[in-house]
Amino acid sequence: MSLLSRRGAITVFLVFAIAYFLSALVRAITATLAPTLTREFDLSAQQLGLLAGGYFLGFAAMQLPLGTWLDRHGPRKVILGFLFVAVAGCLAFSMANSFSGLLAARVLCGVGVSACLMAPLTAYRRWLSAHAQLRANSWMLMTGSFGMVASTLPVQWLMPLVGWRPLFWALAAAIALSMLVIAWKVPMWETAQGQEKEDAPTRGYREVWGHPYFRRTAPMAFFIYGGMVAVQTLWAGPWLVRVSGYAALQAATGLFFINLSMLGTFWTWGLLSPWLTRRGLDADTLMTWGLPLSFLVLIAIIIAGPAAGAGAWALYCMTCTFVALSQPAVGMAFTSDLAGRALSAFNLAIFAGVFAIQWGVGLMVDGFMALGLDEVSSFRGAMAVLLVCCVISYGHFVLAKDNSHQ
Repeated sequence: MSLLSRRGAITVFLVFAIAYFLSALVRAITATLAPTLTREFDLSAQQLGLLAGGYFLGFAAMQLPLGTWLDRHGPRKVILGFLFVAVAGCLAFSMANSFSGLLAARVLCGVGVSACLMAPLTAYRRWLSAHAQLRANSWMLMTGSFGMVASTLPVQWLMPLVGWRPLFWALAAAIALSMLVIAWKVPMWETAQGQEKEDAPTRGYREVWGHPYFRRTAPMAFFIYGGMVAVQTLWAGPWLVRVSGYAALQAATGLFFINLSMLGTFWTWGLLSPWLTRRGLDADTLMTWGLPLSFLVLIAIIIAGPAAGAGAWALYCMTCTFVALSQPAVGMAFTSDLAGRALSAFNLAIFAGVFAIQWGVGLMVDGFMALGLDEVSSFRGAMAVLLVCCVISYGHFVLAKDNSHQ
């Protein structure tokens, strides 16, 4: 399919952005609901981490089949099928009466919204120019930040009025409405010649796993990108309450500020990325020089402990956004007929990391406390382990042989 006109590209972007906004809201809402769910269901830190991570478990489990289906059937058809599952997941979460029920519904939600970023990125790889892809990727992430902003103070304000269960009824209705808009406005997919061969999906993933650029960036996707999302969507909230001593409303306000900062950061990346690329500052260069800033910020947070509040975590997440440049870079490292599989495999690395880190931080906090550390020291210890893993993955990226785009 040829490149879309400017008007067509804007329309398709906005339509996909609606669904991605809602998926980000569903993803991040557990951080705001954490105090309520912990109290109502008597959740431990490990259970809370598993509950939030269940979304990412369902999300990650679908990435490999998702990539094959996107390349074969196209973004429009695939995202509509997945969003139907998201509606069912939101309704199931609203009716859950136990931790196991919440977890099962959360996994279902993750499955249902797992195409909300990969579908548009696959479409952009074929329908937009290279510079436009960088901008569209950053602004899709900005849209996700809008959803995360909506998951903080607005949710906190609505909780006393309607309760958390009706919020998920409303989310289910909004997702159903977004399905109608996608069916109306997103073009059909023209299958690439030879794409229907039965061995194409298997061959494609072999090429993805073996590609040097994928191998070079995947560890950073798991630890740095995954860690950023794990903090933003869960652990910043418990840190603010249990380490910094924030009240529930203060914590929600802090999360609002963090997500608003991320929104502004991704908007800025969308403006600057094409300009920087034209001047020779490609994604690899920017990540190499920019990501160490996030390590320095995390070191400062660990040292500061209770003094590290929302501003510190906002700065950490903002400095981590250099790693988001890896996503469109991976897409452009592959031919368009492999873009869906390459992007989905990379997304698998990201969200497997989110799941592992969300659950792992909870396990480490509980484990350090069981060893006799106080709560503040336990949180510090868990974040120190995350820091070490991030630094190692960055070292692999910097030292790996650079034959990435051959």
